[in-house]
Amino acid sequence: MSDYIGAHMSIAGGIHLAVDRALEAGCGALQVFTRNTNQWKGKPVSEADAALFRQKYAASGLNDVVSHDIYLINLAAPPGELRDKSLAAFRDELETCARLGIAKVVMHPGSHLSDTREAGLERVVAAFDQLFGEVPRFEGQVLLENTAGQGSNLGNCFEELQAIISGSRFSDRFAVCLDTCHTYAAGYDITTEQGYGDTMAQFDRIIGLERLACFHFNDSKKGLGSRVDRHEHIGRGELGLEPFRFILNDARFARIPKILETPKGDDNEMDRINLEVLRGLIKG
Repeated sequence: MSDYIGAHMSIAGGIHLAVDRALEAGCGALQVFTRNTNQWKGKPVSEADAALFRQKYAASGLNDVVSHDIYLINLAAPPGELRDKSLAAFRDELETCARLGIAKVVMHPGSHLSDTREAGLERVVAAFDQLFGEVPRFEGQVLLENTAGQGSNLGNCFEELQAIISGSRFSDRFAVCLDTCHTYAAGYDITTEQGYGDTMAQFDRIIGLERLACFHFNDSKKGLGSRVDRHEHIGRGELGLEPFRFILNDARFARIPKILETPKGDDNEMDRINLEVLRGLIKG
C-alpha cells in the first residue's frame, strides 16, 4: 500500500502474524499490542518471533507501525502497587518495542484517581523521567493519546498533554496520537470545516503540529462533549464522514499513520469496509 491508513491487528499466534493480517485487510499502516492486554506480565516475545516480525515488516511495504500499551497501566497513580506494576509493565513495553524495531508507543496518560489533576500529571512526568533513563535501548517516542475525559482520566484537553511534554526532562521523546472519537467526546467539534480548523489551530498553538505523529480513526457512539469513549464504525456515528475527509485531505498529515480502532468483525471484514470508506474520501 502507498498510503498511511491502517488498523489495529491481533497478535494471536505470534506478533509477526499481525503483519500478515494487516496486509490481508489492505492496510498501509499497522498498530499492535505487544502482549495480552488483560495481564500485567504477558508472555514475552521470543527472539525468534521478534526477528520474524522485523523481517516481515521490512518486506511488507507497510509505511508505519506503532504499538499501544496495555490498558491496565496507569502512570498517574499514586505510590503503591498499581504504580509499581504500571512502571514495570511500561518498562517492559519500551524494551519489547526496542527489540521489535517499533519506534512509536501510544499510551493513555492515565487517571489521577482521588487526587488533583495536577498531582496526576506530575506523577506521569516523574514516571517517564524514570523510564526513559532506565531503557536507553528504546530510542523512539512515546505518543500521548488524548482521551474523552471519562471519570478522572487525564489528557482530554491539549493543555494537559502539553503539561506532560514540557514538564519532562525528555520532552523531545514525546509526540501525540489524536483520536477522533476522543477529541469529539472531549468537546472539540471537528465535524465542520471551521471547527476542524479551529481545533487544529489550538493544537498547533498549545502543542505544535510537528508533534502530531499518529491518528486513531474512530467514529463516536456518543455526542459532542459527552466525555464517553465509545467507538463506532466510520460514518455510522455522531462524527459522520466529514472529520475524516478533512484529515485525509490535509496535506500536513499525508505521512502520518491513521489507525482504525473500530469494532472488529469476523476475519477483519469490517476493517476492510472501513478502509474502503476512508479511501473513498480522498480527493483525486
